[in-house]
Amino acid sequence: MSEQHQSAQTPEAISGYEICVKGRLDARWADWFAGLTFTHTADGTTVLCGPVTDQAALHSLLRKVRDLGLPLISVRPLD
Repeated sequence: MSEQHQSAQTPEAISGYEICVKGRLDARWADWFAGLTFTHTADGTTVLCGPVTDQAALHSLLRKVRDLGLPLISVRPLD
C-alpha cells in the first residue's frame, strides 16, 4: 500500500486565508468580501486577509476574484 501525502496543516488548523491579487481592489468591494481586510502593496497588488469558515467559502471568494477579472497571484492559509 502506498502512503498518502499528508498536509502539514489540517483544515481544522487553518483559521483563515491570505489571497493576493494583481491590481487595486478599492473599498467599494468591501461588502462583497465581508470579513476580509484589504491591504494595497507598493507593487500594485491587493492582499485580502481574514477568516474563512470552510473550503466552500474559500471557493466562493475565489469565484468573486475571478468574476472581477483580477489575476490571482497566491492563496496562503493562515495559522
